[in-house]
Amino acid sequence: QVQLVQSGGGLVQAGGSLRLSCAASGRTFSGDAVGWFRQAPGEEREFVAASRLNGDTSSYADSVKGRFTISRDNAKNTVYLQMNSLKPEDTGVYYCALDTDWGSVSRRRSSYDYWGQGTQVTISS
Repeated sequence: QVQLVQSGGGLVQAGGSLRLSCAASGRTFSGDAVGWFRQAPGEEREFVAASRLNGDTSSYADSVKGRFTISRDNAKNTVYLQMNSLKPEDTGVYYCALDTDWGSVSRRRSSYDYWGQGTQVTISS
C-alpha cells in the first residue's frame, strides 16, 4: 500500500518562505515522478511543479518558476517543495502526488496514481 504523507505548510507573510515535505511509504522513489498541485477555494486543482526522481527532468508552472524548487532526500524517501518569495496568490491546499509511469513529467492530474492528504498554505499580504 503506497502512502504519501505530507508535512509543512502554515501561515506566512508575503515574501516569506515555506518548505513542504512529502514522504512515501510502501514504495521507494526510483524512476517515479513527484508532482505538486494546489487548490485555492472555489478553484480547480492546478499544477505547480513536478520532477522525475531518477534524473534532472523538472517542470514548473510559470507562476512559480524561479521561486519554487523540488528536491529529494533518497535516504528518507522524501521529496520537498521549497517555496520562496511567497505571494498571497500562492494560498491554497497543496498536494503531492506520485506518477509511477516512467514517462515524461506530466502536468495532468490524471497522470498521478497516488496523492498525499494535502496541507494548507496561507500567505498574508
